[in-house]
Amino acid sequence: MDFTLDIGQLRGLGTLLVAIAFIGMSLWVFSRRRDPEFAEASLLPFADERLPQAATEEKALRSTRQ
Repeated sequence: MDFTLDIGQLRGLGTLLVAIAFIGMSLWVFSRRRDPEFAEASLLPFADERLPQAATEEKALRSTRQ
């Protein structure tokens, strides 16, 4: 039995590999176990707690003399 791999079979295997990866990632993303972690990560853009401290430190470093 001679097994040769032509371009059609190679493309088919590539498509199968991408489909399996897509299904796996979809199951991982929409898993109920991941909801708390993703809910916390969705609030990360609003977590600018260090910014007010840096602004107050910058004002403290400025000279008040004129």
